[in-house]
Amino acid sequence: MPTPAADVRLFPLGDAAVVLEFGHAIGPETHRAIQAVRHYLTQHPFAGLRELVPAFTTLTVYYDPWLLNGQGHRLPYEQITEVLRQLLPAALATPVASEGAVVEIPVCYGDEFGPDLEAVAQHAGLSREEVVARHSAPDYLVYMIGFAPGFPYLGGLDARLATPRRARPRLQVPAGTVGIAGAQTGIYSLPTPGGWQLIGRTPLRLFDPTRAQPSRLQAGQRLRFVPIGRAEFEQLQRNEP
Repeated sequence: MPTPAADVRLFPLGDAAVVLEFGHAIGPETHRAIQAVRHYLTQHPFAGLRELVPAFTTLTVYYDPWLLNGQGHRLPYEQITEVLRQLLPAALATPVASEGAVVEIPVCYGDEFGPDLEAVAQHAGLSREEVVARHSAPDYLVYMIGFAPGFPYLGGLDARLATPRRARPRLQVPAGTVGIAGAQTGIYSLPTPGGWQLIGRTPLRLFDPTRAQPSRLQAGQRLRFVPIGRAEFEQLQRNEP
């Protein structure tokens, strides 16, 4: 059921942004509403619009208050919220176009690439092979990019694989590492500290600031993990620009 415009809550974030909150439940319908509004505002930008940042249940709209200063006797935030309230019904009613084909992410599971694979298997009461099979079976939805540039938060993890975070985070996790934290799975895009359970690694570079589109993945895309062996991992890594 589409999200009614009246149910979207707006509140300020500093003096140059407004947050649109579409509810509190993380799910495909909330995500669809966020993507619908994001696409609509991209196609129909208002004066002063700077950036749109989607998250699990919110869309943050950044604007330039100086471009609105002096337009009437109202504050820029009041002007922006009025504009957004007027646009929301049409935006929410707009069908969201497909983000294209499912993106395949090759992953070498286990060993030094996934040192926590055995821990996840023991927690789930499965073999290592069953964990890999279940993790690579679904098509995942990229709900948002966050934590670090290019880091995708994915929806669709098999509930049997849900595993708590590590009690003690690692000081550095290699870029490309695939992890599980609770009911979520994701991919470390840069070498960063992290407490997720590490089960594998992709040779693909998820974030490259020299590319026209630095982040390989975008919110709204779907991806699938494809198990590969060490030899293929090393070959893909050598060929990765």
